Amino acid sequence: MNLAMNLDTAARPRPHSLSDLFWSMTWLALQGFGGVLAVVQRVLVDEKRWLTNEEFIEDWAVAQILPGPNVVNLALMIGDRYFGFRGALAALAGMLVFPLLIVLAVAALFASVADLPTAKGALKGMGAVSAGLIAAVGLKLVGALKENVMTLGICAVLAAMTFVAIAILRIPLAWVLLVLGSTAMAWAYRQLGVLADQSGDGKTGGEKTGGKTP
Repeated sequence: MNLAMNLDTAARPRPHSLSDLFWSMTWLALQGFGGVLAVVQRVLVDEKRWLTNEEFIEDWAVAQILPGPNVVNLALMIGDRYFGFRGALAALAGMLVFPLLIVLAVAALFASVADLPTAKGALKGMGAVSAGLIAAVGLKLVGALKENVMTLGICAVLAAMTFVAIAILRIPLAWVLLVLGSTAMAWAYRQLGVLADQSGDGKTGGEKTGGKTP
Protein backbone atom coordinates (compact mmCIF):
# COMPACT_ATOMS: atom_id res chain seq x y z
CA MET A 1 0.00 0.00 0.00
CA ASN A 2 2.80 2.41 0.89
CA LEU A 3 4.52 1.55 -2.38
CA ALA A 4 1.33 2.37 -4.29
CA MET A 5 1.04 5.70 -2.47
CA ASN A 6 4.66 6.55 -3.28
CA LEU A 7 4.15 5.68 -6.93
CA ASP A 8 1.01 7.82 -7.04
CA THR A 9 2.90 10.76 -5.52
CA ALA A 10 5.77 10.33 -7.97
CA ALA A 11 3.40 10.26 -10.95
CA ARG A 12 1.47 13.35 -9.83
CA PRO A 13 2.23 16.75 -11.41
CA ARG A 14 4.83 18.74 -9.48
CA PRO A 15 6.85 21.95 -9.88
CA HIS A 16 9.37 21.46 -12.67
CA SER A 17 12.00 23.76 -11.19
CA LEU A 18 12.64 26.43 -8.59
CA SER A 19 11.67 29.02 -11.19
CA ASP A 20 8.36 27.25 -11.84
CA LEU A 21 7.72 27.14 -8.09
CA PHE A 22 8.57 30.84 -7.67
CA TRP A 23 6.32 32.08 -10.47
CA SER A 24 3.49 29.74 -9.49
CA MET A 25 3.52 31.11 -5.95
CA THR A 26 3.80 34.67 -7.28
CA TRP A 27 0.74 34.19 -9.50
CA LEU A 28 -1.13 32.59 -6.62
CA ALA A 29 -0.28 35.47 -4.28
CA LEU A 30 -1.29 38.11 -6.82
CA GLN A 31 -4.70 36.47 -7.26
CA GLY A 32 -5.35 36.11 -3.55
CA PHE A 33 -5.28 39.67 -2.26
CA GLY A 34 -7.44 39.87 0.88
CA GLY A 35 -8.70 36.28 0.86
CA VAL A 36 -6.46 33.48 -0.34
CA LEU A 37 -8.16 30.23 0.68
CA ALA A 38 -10.40 29.98 -2.38
CA VAL A 39 -7.56 30.83 -4.73
CA VAL A 40 -5.05 28.52 -3.06
CA GLN A 41 -7.39 25.53 -3.22
CA ARG A 42 -8.29 26.15 -6.86
CA VAL A 43 -4.70 26.67 -8.02
CA LEU A 44 -2.94 23.91 -6.05
CA VAL A 45 -5.67 21.25 -6.23
CA ASP A 46 -7.84 21.90 -9.29
CA GLU A 47 -5.38 23.49 -11.70
CA LYS A 48 -1.87 22.29 -10.87
CA ARG A 49 -2.91 19.11 -8.99
CA TRP A 50 0.11 19.31 -6.70
CA LEU A 51 -2.21 18.29 -3.84
CA THR A 52 -5.41 16.28 -3.49
CA ASN A 53 -8.34 17.71 -1.54
CA GLU A 54 -7.49 15.45 1.39
CA GLU A 55 -3.84 16.52 1.39
CA PHE A 56 -4.83 20.16 1.07
CA ILE A 57 -7.07 19.94 4.14
CA GLU A 58 -4.30 18.32 6.19
CA ASP A 59 -1.58 20.73 5.04
CA TRP A 60 -3.84 23.77 5.50
CA ALA A 61 -4.68 22.63 9.03
CA VAL A 62 -0.97 22.45 9.86
CA ALA A 63 -0.35 25.84 8.21
CA GLN A 64 -3.09 27.42 10.33
CA ILE A 65 -1.58 26.45 13.67
CA LEU A 66 1.95 27.56 12.76
CA PRO A 67 3.03 31.15 13.43
CA GLY A 68 2.64 33.51 10.50
CA PRO A 69 0.24 33.81 7.54
CA ASN A 70 -1.45 30.53 6.61
CA VAL A 71 -0.70 30.68 2.89
CA VAL A 72 2.96 31.55 3.48
CA ASN A 73 3.30 28.56 5.80
CA LEU A 74 1.69 26.34 3.17
CA ALA A 75 4.03 27.68 0.48
CA LEU A 76 7.05 26.92 2.68
CA MET A 77 5.79 23.37 3.25
CA ILE A 78 5.26 22.73 -0.46
CA GLY A 79 8.60 24.25 -1.46
CA ASP A 80 10.45 22.18 1.13
CA ARG A 81 8.60 19.03 0.08
CA TYR A 82 9.82 19.22 -3.52
CA PHE A 83 13.16 21.05 -3.37
CA GLY A 84 14.19 21.19 0.28
CA PHE A 85 15.47 24.42 1.82
CA ARG A 86 15.98 26.07 -1.59
CA GLY A 87 12.39 25.31 -2.50
CA ALA A 88 11.13 26.81 0.74
CA LEU A 89 13.04 30.02 0.01
CA ALA A 90 11.82 30.15 -3.60
CA ALA A 91 8.20 29.66 -2.52
CA LEU A 92 8.56 32.29 0.18
CA ALA A 93 10.06 34.77 -2.28
CA GLY A 94 7.23 34.12 -4.73
CA MET A 95 4.70 34.79 -2.01
CA LEU A 96 6.23 38.04 -0.80
CA VAL A 97 8.27 39.94 -3.41
CA PHE A 98 5.70 41.25 -5.91
CA PRO A 99 2.78 41.46 -3.43
CA LEU A 100 4.99 43.57 -1.14
CA LEU A 101 5.78 46.00 -3.95
CA ILE A 102 2.11 46.25 -4.89
CA VAL A 103 1.01 46.78 -1.28
CA LEU A 104 3.50 49.62 -0.87
CA ALA A 105 2.27 51.28 -4.08
CA VAL A 106 -1.40 50.83 -3.17
CA ALA A 107 -0.81 52.15 0.35
CA ALA A 108 0.77 55.29 -1.05
CA LEU A 109 -2.11 55.84 -3.48
CA PHE A 110 -4.86 54.87 -1.02
CA ALA A 111 -3.70 57.28 1.67
CA SER A 112 -5.22 60.20 -0.20
CA VAL A 113 -8.67 58.59 -0.62
CA ALA A 114 -8.96 56.44 2.52
CA ASP A 115 -11.54 58.74 4.15
CA LEU A 116 -13.88 58.89 1.16
CA PRO A 117 -17.23 57.06 1.58
CA THR A 118 -16.74 55.37 -1.80
CA ALA A 119 -13.43 53.84 -0.71
CA LYS A 120 -14.90 52.61 2.58
CA GLY A 121 -17.85 51.06 0.76
CA ALA A 122 -15.53 49.33 -1.70
CA LEU A 123 -13.53 47.78 1.15
CA LYS A 124 -16.71 46.49 2.82
CA GLY A 125 -17.85 44.98 -0.46
CA MET A 126 -14.52 43.24 -0.99
CA GLY A 127 -14.71 41.86 2.55
CA ALA A 128 -18.14 40.36 1.83
CA VAL A 129 -16.87 38.77 -1.39
CA SER A 130 -13.87 37.25 0.42
CA ALA A 131 -16.12 35.79 3.11
CA GLY A 132 -18.36 34.24 0.45
CA LEU A 133 -15.40 32.70 -1.38
CA ILE A 134 -14.02 31.18 1.82
CA ALA A 135 -17.43 29.74 2.73
CA ALA A 136 -17.79 28.24 -0.77
CA VAL A 137 -14.40 26.53 -0.55
CA GLY A 138 -15.26 25.18 2.89
CA LEU A 139 -18.43 23.59 1.51
CA LYS A 140 -16.50 22.21 -1.45
CA LEU A 141 -13.97 20.50 0.82
CA VAL A 142 -16.54 18.91 3.14
CA GLY A 143 -16.61 15.75 1.03
CA ALA A 144 -12.91 15.15 1.67
CA LEU A 145 -13.60 14.88 5.41
CA LYS A 146 -15.48 11.61 4.87
CA GLU A 147 -12.10 9.85 4.57
CA ASN A 148 -10.55 11.76 7.46
CA VAL A 149 -9.67 9.84 10.62
CA MET A 150 -11.66 12.41 12.64
CA THR A 151 -14.91 11.45 10.84
CA LEU A 152 -17.28 13.97 9.29
CA GLY A 153 -19.60 14.08 12.30
CA ILE A 154 -16.85 14.96 14.80
CA CYS A 155 -15.48 17.62 12.43
CA ALA A 156 -18.95 19.17 12.14
CA VAL A 157 -19.36 19.25 15.92
CA LEU A 158 -15.93 20.87 16.39
CA ALA A 159 -16.70 23.44 13.69
CA ALA A 160 -20.00 24.33 15.35
CA MET A 161 -18.37 24.63 18.77
CA THR A 162 -15.62 26.84 17.32
CA PHE A 163 -18.20 29.13 15.70
CA VAL A 164 -20.18 29.46 18.93
CA ALA A 165 -17.07 30.08 21.00
CA ILE A 166 -15.63 32.79 18.73
CA ALA A 167 -18.61 34.43 17.02
CA ILE A 168 -21.15 34.31 19.87
CA LEU A 169 -19.29 33.91 23.17
CA ARG A 170 -16.35 36.04 21.97
CA ILE A 171 -13.77 33.75 23.57
CA PRO A 172 -10.20 34.65 22.54
CA LEU A 173 -8.87 32.52 19.68
CA ALA A 174 -5.88 31.34 21.73
CA TRP A 175 -8.16 29.70 24.32
CA VAL A 176 -10.36 28.15 21.63
CA LEU A 177 -7.31 26.63 19.94
CA LEU A 178 -5.94 25.40 23.26
CA VAL A 179 -9.15 23.68 24.36
CA LEU A 180 -10.83 22.53 21.14
CA GLY A 181 -7.54 22.01 19.32
CA SER A 182 -6.21 19.80 22.09
CA THR A 183 -9.48 17.88 22.16
CA ALA A 184 -9.35 17.32 18.41
CA MET A 185 -5.73 16.19 18.57
CA ALA A 186 -6.51 13.74 21.38
CA TRP A 187 -9.44 12.29 19.43
CA ALA A 188 -7.39 11.97 16.23
CA TYR A 189 -4.57 10.27 18.16
CA ARG A 190 -7.07 7.82 19.64
CA GLN A 191 -8.60 7.04 16.24
CA LEU A 192 -5.19 6.49 14.66
CA GLY A 193 -4.38 4.08 17.47
CA VAL A 194 -7.62 2.18 16.85
CA LEU A 195 -6.85 1.94 13.14
CA ALA A 196 -3.34 0.72 13.88
CA ASP A 197 -4.69 -1.95 16.22
CA GLN A 198 -7.23 -3.09 13.65
CA SER A 199 -4.54 -3.27 10.97
CA GLY A 200 -2.31 -5.29 13.27
CA ASP A 201 -5.12 -7.70 14.15
CA GLY A 202 -5.91 -8.23 10.51
CA LYS A 203 -2.29 -8.93 9.68
CA THR A 204 -1.96 -11.37 12.57
CA GLY A 205 -5.13 -13.17 11.59
CA GLY A 206 -3.92 -13.48 8.02
CA GLU A 207 -0.60 -14.90 9.16
CA LYS A 208 -2.37 -17.46 11.37
CA THR A 209 -4.65 -18.49 8.57
CA GLY A 210 -1.71 -18.74 6.23
CA GLY A 211 0.10 -20.96 8.71
CA LYS A 212 -2.74 -23.47 8.75
CA THR A 213 -2.96 -23.72 5.00
CA PRO A 214 -1.16 -26.82 3.71
